[in-house]
Amino acid sequence: MNRKHFLSALVTTGIGLPALQTLAAIGLPTDSHEKEPLVPPYLKPGDIIGITCPAGYIKRDEIQAAIRIMESWGFNIRIGKTVGARDYSFGGTDTERLQDLQTMLNDNDIKAIMCGRGGYGTARIVDKLDFKKFQQKPKWVIGFSDATVLHCHISRHFGIASLHSKMCNSFPDDFSKAEPVVQDTIMSIYQALTGKKMQYSAAPDNKNRKGNARGVLTGGNLSIIQSLSATDSEIDTNGKILFLEEVGEYPYSLDRMLGTLARSHKLDNLAGLIIGGFNRIKPDDPGEEFGKTVYDMVLEKVKDFSYPVCFNFPVGHQKNNYALKCGMMHSLSVSDDKVTLKE
Repeated sequence: MNRKHFLSALVTTGIGLPALQTLAAIGLPTDSHEKEPLVPPYLKPGDIIGITCPAGYIKRDEIQAAIRIMESWGFNIRIGKTVGARDYSFGGTDTERLQDLQTMLNDNDIKAIMCGRGGYGTARIVDKLDFKKFQQKPKWVIGFSDATVLHCHISRHFGIASLHSKMCNSFPDDFSKAEPVVQDTIMSIYQALTGKKMQYSAAPDNKNRKGNARGVLTGGNLSIIQSLSATDSEIDTNGKILFLEEVGEYPYSLDRMLGTLARSHKLDNLAGLIIGGFNRIKPDDPGEEFGKTVYDMVLEKVKDFSYPVCFNFPVGHQKNNYALKCGMMHSLSVSDDKVTLKE
């Protein structure tokens, strides 16, 4: 029986709040996903966006386009000490990256924090971050790929919304000459940060599974999400709309990561599943063909469940990577002729 229906049946048969509290005490989840999200204040002209590098390094000249565009939106920019810093592939040492992000989490003047780029490194510092001041005065944390660590950690512990979107290294040098889809995705960051209700559509796919869902939106990069299993940043998918994206992996590796989510019951009680871009999949070695597509892998893992599933949603390591508000209630509609995700 579906967990939600089971809990409803308990209430209907006269087993009320004390019994539900007992169930929670013994580890059976309750409907916590229905709680109102904690939304950081939306930005207004003059607000400060901080730029930091908790993962890979980025040069100062590589963030200039992002600075120009965000300043044209009316925001002020504060550049962190890790921008331009480098320790091999990282944006500075672990200590430097920790201190820079901590400073921005603590600074009440900073209303949003944008990661300079992805790469790898946030998992090395997340357990040492102190979120007390961030909890007291939440702010938008912005990024994708490796920033999935922050989205999952913040959602799990604090229930505070964050923004899964492009980062500084994805802003075009000349916005006026950028492709329309690039302009649209960059502007979706501005729209999300200033409080616009977000709504996106995706083309139908004959592999989609139809249905309607409502739940808190969560997700991000598949390899990051599966690497967080059994850690203090483990994703909570219970009753939620989960979105996944990935890039540059072998087919067998994708199947292994999806299998980890299935075996750890992260796919059991979703409200809905969104598959974004799974791009630049590496070719199998000759004679070692895996023989399954992404469609095959996903549908195999969710065959025992009835929630809606859509493929090729515009999120991921690609041009059409739109801003998504993690931790906020959304509705998902998957029909024969359209897919709609609406805040």
